[in-house]
Amino acid sequence: MSLVENLAGVIIWTEDLEGLSAFYRETLGLEPHSVRPNFVAFRFGDMRLSLGKHDQVAGPTREPYRIMVNLGVTDIHRTYHRLMEKGVPFIRPPEQELWGGWVATFSDPDGNILQLLQQPSSSDSS
Repeated sequence: MSLVENLAGVIIWTEDLEGLSAFYRETLGLEPHSVRPNFVAFRFGDMRLSLGKHDQVAGPTREPYRIMVNLGVTDIHRTYHRLMEKGVPFIRPPEQELWGGWVATFSDPDGNILQLLQQPSSSDSS
């Protein structure tokens, strides 16, 4: 029996909340659900992706590959090209995984690794 029922959300801590939230709003096109002086939350159904200012966080991330946030998309190639047009440098262009889904990898201004994730369609083999 699992003690955890679901993933409620992810928080990315930063010292530059203004700059980081501008990237998530303007570049990724996310609409804030809640904005407070030191915290911004974006809602995806029942889940939250939040950004917060934290006094124990300074500078860019030191271990960018430790955690990757997957952002679900329906057309990874279109999203990839739109983000490239906005100047987002990708670490990995869209590639199909062995399990059938597609992944493209980039980082936010703090160096946190984000991935676009397109789930396989029902016609794709897994």
